[in-house]
Amino acid sequence: MPGEPKMRTWLVEQWTIGLRDAIASMIGDAPKITAGAAEGPVSGDVFWWTQSLGSNNASFSLGASAEAWHTIGNEILKSAGIEDGDDANIKSTYLEIAGQSLSSLARAISGRVRREVVCGEGSESATPPPNGLPVQVEINGAQLTLFAAPSQPLLDLCDASAQAPPKQAAAGAALTAGARTVEDKGYPKGLDLLLDVELPVSVSFGRAEIPIKDVIKLTTGSIVELNRSISEPVEVIVNNVVIARGDVVVVEGNFGVRIKQVVSRQERLRVLR
Repeated sequence: MPGEPKMRTWLVEQWTIGLRDAIASMIGDAPKITAGAAEGPVSGDVFWWTQSLGSNNASFSLGASAEAWHTIGNEILKSAGIEDGDDANIKSTYLEIAGQSLSSLARAISGRVRREVVCGEGSESATPPPNGLPVQVEINGAQLTLFAAPSQPLLDLCDASAQAPPKQAAAGAALTAGARTVEDKGYPKGLDLLLDVELPVSVSFGRAEIPIKDVIKLTTGSIVELNRSISEPVEVIVNNVVIARGDVVVVEGNFGVRIKQVVSRQERLRVLR
């Protein structure tokens, strides 16, 4: 497909940015990461992890040699003060870093395709993808090799979005044609173009701060105590800003929030400063 090599390179570059930031946030130093130019079958003992992204079988696969995943996981654990991690904990730590880098990639893709793309189910893959781009990672003097392989559906998703006209341009054309005017709706000039922009909405039940050494010990059944009592309202957060508070309700089998208080504009502006 036209533009596919360029799109593959863009996806891998966005993933490496997420990987660098994830590792740097844990060990304090950003690793040196260089994506290779050659593609082809990957040989040797490589651990593959495939992460679904969005729908239509779009996915991104990561490959790591035993030395690579072991070194990355072990360096993260040592930075947390754990010197004797076993292979299971080391691989789990590597997968946590991989998950953070893939979440960063999903956010970059969301911005490109102009709709939310989130990480779905991830799983170990016994069959390597046909084309993996080698990525060299230097961490604390160790030279490691990872592999990155976007799936064809993911390439198609990003490539199609690059060729589609932006929603803003289409809205502007409709205004020019006289289909509707900004003044008719009573909005400030230019704001009408933003009304269809989607923003992430989340609900916060509470927060907690715990040491990294306790985070990696979390297992099924572990309990994390939050800083909010059961009687306090939850917070509705839009684009990282609390805009309302309310009570949790169940609507047709789904959780929801009944708004009881809308945060004042002055309070929201104070948060943004």
